[in-house]
Amino acid sequence: MEPLLDRLLSGRTVVADGAWGTQLMERGLSAGECPESFNLDRPEALAEIAERYLDAGAEILTTNTFGGSPLRLRDHGLERETERVNRLAVEALRAVAGERAYVSGSVGPTGKLLEPYGDTSRDAIYSAFARQIDSLASAGADLICVETMIDLGEATAAIRAAKNVAPELPVLASMTFDPTPRGFFTVMGVDIPTAVAGLLHEGADVVGSNCGHGSETMVEVARGFTQCTDWPVIIQSNAGLPENRAGQVVYSETPEIMARRVEQLVELGVAIVGGCCGTTPEHIRAFRRCVNGLA
Repeated sequence: MEPLLDRLLSGRTVVADGAWGTQLMERGLSAGECPESFNLDRPEALAEIAERYLDAGAEILTTNTFGGSPLRLRDHGLERETERVNRLAVEALRAVAGERAYVSGSVGPTGKLLEPYGDTSRDAIYSAFARQIDSLASAGADLICVETMIDLGEATAAIRAAKNVAPELPVLASMTFDPTPRGFFTVMGVDIPTAVAGLLHEGADVVGSNCGHGSETMVEVARGFTQCTDWPVIIQSNAGLPENRAGQVVYSETPEIMARRVEQLVELGVAIVGGCCGTTPEHIRAFRRCVNGLA
């Protein structure tokens, strides 16, 4: 495949995959269980999910390493398995993707608060990300996706680690925003213009937002990003807000509803569209049809 950034600069919209957590739950992941334990014990489940997303038309497949930093794995007694957790996730997806899709190394929050709000130093956060990203890059990831961030300091530490450890890989950086009377802000009080400036200054190649809200709200988040920058933007919406129905978590936005919003995202100039919580291969198939139709 041609390099991802060349693809984006050509103006062609790239379709990413959808949720992984809910797919793992369908395959037996229980509440409180470490999702990354599947990498060690059931890599065939990762391959199955990746195959379904690839068949649906996804061009970016995301590794099951959202919580793969040693700081996050420590909570499950898996810190010593950091390298294996990340390597096996990449290998499972590479075997499926071949040269048909990009393998994206997912890097999520550490779950720690940086000083002075918390007790974790910036050096510790940086070192944790560097260790994880080195494992992802060494295993053959095509890009690094820093995602679902709410603290700009933590996000920029991850970007800095990626640029230092794996300078040859593109870095996507995505934060999560909530609507307020004053506009969109992360839980830590970061607005979209501040996020864009900080992420790009640290070296992110693509910026954007994922998680938090359904596709209607995310269209407005996307508008905020495209008004701030001409750099490529990534948007990955939830399939609505989660609802508890008879003890089951349900997401209400259908593939058809979300595909209509994908059309709006493409019209705004969003470069990468994909799904977050609650989205399925059926959603991504609808996104693919929409993008193909617009092309």
